[in-house]
Amino acid sequence: MNQSGTRPLNKYEINGPRYTSYPTALQLGQFNRDTMLDSYRSSNNPGLSLYLHIPFCHSPCYYCGCNKLITRNSNKASRYLDYLCREIATQGLLFADKPVHQIHFGGGTPTFLSDEQLHHILTTLTEQFRVDEDAEISLEIDPRTVEVSRLDILKSMGINRLSIGVQDFHPQVQKAINREQDEQQIRALIVRAYQLDFASVSLDLIYGLPHQTPQSFAETIDKVIELSPDRLSVFHYAHLPERFAAQRKIDETALPDSATRKKIFAIAKQKLVDAGYLCIGMDHFAKADDSLAIAQQNGRLHRNFQGYTTHGDCDLLGMGVSAISQVNDVIVQNDKRLKGYYNRLDDFGFALDKGYQLSQDDLIRAAVIRQLICHFDLTFADIGNAYDIDFSLYFAEELRQLAVMQEDGLLSLDDHKVCVSPHGRAYIRAICMVFDKYLERKTRRQSFSRII
Repeated sequence: MNQSGTRPLNKYEINGPRYTSYPTALQLGQFNRDTMLDSYRSSNNPGLSLYLHIPFCHSPCYYCGCNKLITRNSNKASRYLDYLCREIATQGLLFADKPVHQIHFGGGTPTFLSDEQLHHILTTLTEQFRVDEDAEISLEIDPRTVEVSRLDILKSMGINRLSIGVQDFHPQVQKAINREQDEQQIRALIVRAYQLDFASVSLDLIYGLPHQTPQSFAETIDKVIELSPDRLSVFHYAHLPERFAAQRKIDETALPDSATRKKIFAIAKQKLVDAGYLCIGMDHFAKADDSLAIAQQNGRLHRNFQGYTTHGDCDLLGMGVSAISQVNDVIVQNDKRLKGYYNRLDDFGFALDKGYQLSQDDLIRAAVIRQLICHFDLTFADIGNAYDIDFSLYFAEELRQLAVMQEDGLLSLDDHKVCVSPHGRAYIRAICMVFDKYLERKTRRQSFSRII
């Protein structure tokens, strides 16, 4: 038994998915448009979450693995906006009767767009979709590109939630990742956001970056606690230079090792908990009155391509280059190339590049993984009753693997349920991997980041 973590657990420090979906995006392949449309039309989910991908950035952040285009040419954004609004109009026809509860602008850097361009997109969305009056409308912000006065304009056009990319306050770390930013500017943005009564302010942090130490990141956390955001994410840096060219500019010798990364996160987590934040899943934190915390307390926390989220009963419709949708029983992705995105919309009316239709087995495994990664426990009868299976028979081999993890102190297991231990939460991705039937070949795991 290893409740204290004294038994070696190196075997779990492997590459694995973040499980923002199951199956993961690696399963996506050639896909039939008619299958996608049939699934869209037959969905019984009561609402929609919309994701709009804005791929443009003024300069590269070396750690970033997002689909982006580095440019200062505003004309490229103008053309993109024309195509994005065309896609919005086409998709809106398919979901005319379904209310939109959430809208999220991600990227890239959504604030690369001018106020007029953002307003045009929002107007198009409200014209083509049935957007709730109280819909959550969130915008990712690069604080280097947003003046404090701009928040007034964003609030006036209906944006009510902000996600601000901080990553780290330490100057040496910022320089190493090509993201040098003014701490006072970030502070001023947050102060003004609260003055304007934005419903939620979230900060994004990353640990595992070059030159980070437990002490330096603890200082960043102290500053974050002083800023008092409603929620924050503390993501583990995924170093995959073979996939993301910009990461090759990061000095690998300056990256903290596994033991240091674990210590960095443990200190950050403890500080945040001591400050009154609740742990949400494996890498989010929120105040007790935040909607994420409430969703977790009510057993309704969800995970999708945007990470931990509320409104798990909604279909997720992604629009824009590389955007991913999960509607009913299909996962589909738009073309990742800007030229391909334009050509597909011109030729077919949809930007669909690849997709996957979930089998019944996929749906069962997705439910198991989602429950574990959101709530860290699983009652067998809940899955058995929902999908008309005998859980213990269906997952006999997986339960044998979990028994080994129980010996290692990662979880407790009996005939009725599994509960992840506090120590085991750091290894939740490895626990979820037990239920992933697509990870049989070791070579496939190299496409994912390290879980620790």
